[in-house]
Amino acid sequence: MADMADTADVRADGGDGIRTFPFPVDLSVLGVGMQVGQMGTGRTWHAADAPLERVHRIDFHIVMLFDEGPVRHMIDFAEYEAHAGDVVWIRPGQVHRFSGTGGYRGTVLTMQPGFLPRATVEATGLYRYDLPPLLHPDEAQLTALRSALAQLQREYEDTTTLPLSLHTAVLRHSLTAFLLRLAHLAASSAEAARQQGDTTFTLFRDAVEKGFATNHSVSAYADQLGYSRRTLVRAVRAATGLTPKGFIDKRVILEAKRLLAHTDMAIGRVGVAVGFPDAANFSKFFHQHTEVTPAVFRAEIR
Repeated sequence: MADMADTADVRADGGDGIRTFPFPVDLSVLGVGMQVGQMGTGRTWHAADAPLERVHRIDFHIVMLFDEGPVRHMIDFAEYEAHAGDVVWIRPGQVHRFSGTGGYRGTVLTMQPGFLPRATVEATGLYRYDLPPLLHPDEAQLTALRSALAQLQREYEDTTTLPLSLHTAVLRHSLTAFLLRLAHLAASSAEAARQQGDTTFTLFRDAVEKGFATNHSVSAYADQLGYSRRTLVRAVRAATGLTPKGFIDKRVILEAKRLLAHTDMAIGRVGVAVGFPDAANFSKFFHQHTEVTPAVFRAEIR
């Protein structure tokens, strides 16, 4: 993969202090709006000065198809664990953090917004932020994805048989073929998760999503949904491995991290926004779940 070390215009974005790294079009082969190559020791496939193990933002797409694992990767403050054969898709504007590049093995594709025409962007769901970033293709899907990605890499590296205009056109077609497969996998994975979800847990999850900023009580959710506390415990534990209280707390912490990272709200106001009118209680809760104070967390990611 081309070295992004000399990429210009590394900048802060959105006023939240998180650095944004643009697509290094000047370093891609023939200056086209995409790159594809291998991850692994001895190959530079990311910006040398990027704070990979700290939170940062990108303004382009990254797709990583893993040959080895497990690898943990944070995307928008949620942790994902990728294994061999899994795919991670990070979209423009999302913040993320690597767990250490030494463990990343496989193929990585990066692409610049605007490289593909609007119709293709819509057909491939490039900006479907509601779709899961971690995908688990089955054997047939994985074989097809690997084949499409290998073909794309061959076309990307073939700079001698076609003039630049035709080379770019072929790349766009090959990239579209790969992305259509990837988008279908993402959409079908999301639908399968919805269909397989236990009704009790799904209702609880939706209720927490609507009410976590003001309601942290398991009993209150059980009463609201018409379930016994024991039924709720069984359903949530079966779906997530967590207790209902653990699930609620995890959602509250996630929101608190996002507000601390993306806004300049005072820490006390962040606490109020997630259901803690008392700043000391919020700080104690945050520290119990993260082992750092809100102030330290904010300082560490900026």
